[in-house]
Amino acid sequence: MKRFKAAVFDWAGTMIDYGSFAPMGAFQRAFAEVGLDVTIAEARAPMGKPKWDHVHAMLTAPRIAAQWQALHGHAPTDADVDRVYAVFVPMNEAVAADYATLVPGALEAVNELRAMGLKIGSTTGYVRSIMARVLPVAAAQGYSPDNLVCADDLPEGRPGPLGMYKCMVDLAVYPPAAIVKVDDTEPGIAEGVAAGCLTVGVALSGNAVGLTPEEVAALPEAERAARRDAAARILFDAGADHVIDTVADLPALLRRLDRDGAA
Repeated sequence: MKRFKAAVFDWAGTMIDYGSFAPMGAFQRAFAEVGLDVTIAEARAPMGKPKWDHVHAMLTAPRIAAQWQALHGHAPTDADVDRVYAVFVPMNEAVAADYATLVPGALEAVNELRAMGLKIGSTTGYVRSIMARVLPVAAAQGYSPDNLVCADDLPEGRPGPLGMYKCMVDLAVYPPAAIVKVDDTEPGIAEGVAAGCLTVGVALSGNAVGLTPEEVAALPEAERAARRDAAARILFDAGADHVIDTVADLPALLRRLDRDGAA
């Protein structure tokens, strides 16, 4: 492999937790704890952001903010975001490991990439306390990336580039064009774009489709294609250079790009 030196992967919806389910129930329960009713769609909308920013985006969304106003007599503030976030994090910590199963084909893909000479990095919208539960479960399945950058490691998270810059330092890889960022969400793709990396979105395993592997396999082909296309549009609109179904498809894509010199 001449063109690429490293692949940097997101976690939930990309390498683990096919369908990105772990945060959903925690968000709904945390908001219910403070008297707010939120839907799965509302919980999924900001996915990929650092989790404080995710809570902020939900709490300030018009329908949810109106509920807060009715309950408390004022619009939600950053202090209110802190309150909901403090409820959410322990809930997500409690369930994250239960959803840490690797996406089918992910380990094989990583092994192929390592055999090609690539280093394996990772960034996440999760904080360290959540990833402390996830890392041992992933390692037991054979996946241990060369680094990990969490949402609370740096002053600014996604969609800014600092997490990717930290990966470059940790992995000692450059220039940015030699690094592939792989993610299932808009903020995660934007993180790679901001850093100047090649970006690859994963459609079927990610947040936009939001189904288990079994549910995806059971869909009629036309519906599966429609859901794939809808997810791909979201990722392309966020700046993805390429979109694949899951990380299992990444080695073939990188071999082709390395051979053909395509963008």
